[in-house]
Parts: sequence; C-alpha cells; structure tokens
Amino acid sequence: MSMNLFIRLILVSILARFRTKVSVLGPCLTPFRCSPTDLDVLRHMNNGVYLSIMDLARVDLMIRAGLWTDLNKNGMYPVVVAETIRFRKSLKLFDRFYIETSVLGWDDKAFILQQRFLRGGDSIADAVVRARFLRKSGGSVTPKEILSLAKVEIDSPPLPEHIKIWNQNQI
Repeated sequence: MSMNLFIRLILVSILARFRTKVSVLGPCLTPFRCSPTDLDVLRHMNNGVYLSIMDLARVDLMIRAGLWTDLNKNGMYPVVVAETIRFRKSLKLFDRFYIETSVLGWDDKAFILQQRFLRGGDSIADAVVRARFLRKSGGSVTPKEILSLAKVEIDSPPLPEHIKIWNQNQI
C-alpha cells in the first residue's frame, strides 16, 4: 500500500466515525479528492487508483454500518474476488468526487456490490465488485453469517440480469 493510500485509510477510518450511519447494504457516499499522487502521465487519475480508492470506500461502508468492529472481533476480513469498471469521464487534479457504494445482492459465497464515482451530477465511472469474507484462522464466511453479524435477515434482492450474468461468469 502506498503512503498516500495508507494516509487516506487512516482518514477514512477516523472520519467514518463522525459521518452519518448507513445500512450495511448501503448506499454509502464517501468523499474524496484527486491528489497529485493519483495522476498518471496524462494528468488524470490513473485507472489502478480507482480500484484502490474503491477499497477505501468499502471500508467506510463497513465502519459506518457498524460491521467493522464485529468483523475484527471475529477474525474476519473482506477480499475482492472479481471486479470490473467502466470509465465514462476523467478525474483531474484536485477534483472532488464521491464513491457511492451499495450492495446489489449476494449468493451463497459472495456479495455483489456496485460502486459509482460521482462528481457533481456526472457519473465518472461505474464498477461491479464480487467480494467474499475469509477467516484469519482459515476458511470462508458466508454472506448469511456476515448479515447475521449485522443483524440483517433478508433474502438477496434479485440482481439485474446483466450483473447476474457477470456474477455467474466469476464463479
């Protein structure tokens, strides 16, 4: 992890405690600003940085939903299994933007999330993420167990057809 992302992780972790609580399923809006270390040679945010900042937005969701502490107590942690992103516009130096993170649904092994980069009224990029939870002692944690930790007892909403197909191709 670069020093820039480490500093951002600390800031997200601290500021999340002062922001509005959210549902574990979202949506969760996390504010960011494009910094000089985010830029590529063409002076817009590097495509790899988008994925790294998405990690931070998911941490923000888990903290603000009250799940982060329970995960740590139970020796659980999230991992990305698959992700895809579509870029629509560029982010440039010092642009303010938000990432909107929402859980679209889940299957027996993983959660499927949508993360959207928003600047003003513009959609900058849209991503779909398949994420699982693992135990530090070994083995995986089902979405049902995670939802139980969060005191949520609902069935997965139906996924939009194109995301359902994408998810099936990731298994």
